[in-house]
Amino acid sequence: MLCFGYDRPTLEGIKLNEGARWAFINALDDELLKCGATMSEWCAFIVRDCDYAFVGGANLATVITATAAIETYLRAEYAGGNRIRLVDLIDLAPIQQELRDDIHKLRKYRNTWVHVAAPEDDEEVLQNPEAYEEQLEEWAKLAQRTLRRTIHENQWV
Repeated sequence: MLCFGYDRPTLEGIKLNEGARWAFINALDDELLKCGATMSEWCAFIVRDCDYAFVGGANLATVITATAAIETYLRAEYAGGNRIRLVDLIDLAPIQQELRDDIHKLRKYRNTWVHVAAPEDDEEVLQNPEAYEEQLEEWAKLAQRTLRRTIHENQWV
């Protein structure tokens, strides 16, 4: 069941099945895509893979892949062929500040999973994996929203 609040689809706190996850993605596209949008084929490939991860319930993969798709989109649109760190690319891109802030939040959350400082310190995840799964599911939903806000930010008629 999709819940609509603040004129946008949210699923906060709702455990999703495959059909509900596709409905969430479609609702985001319906909400955010008003005209046409283009992206590189690399970006489209990563977005598609991110969608499949999300629908399949691979929440960590969704967070990581959404961040990769956002980076690919920003790099293709705004890097001008230059090698720029993601953090700098986000700051340099001519995007709305709210979107910039949300991409940074997603990037920082992703970093906690891909740059684990002490992987041997795993007692908490062993004792309470459900809490991590719930947190990851919420972040996966946010990742999907942030990804779509990014790839639909520069639409044409």
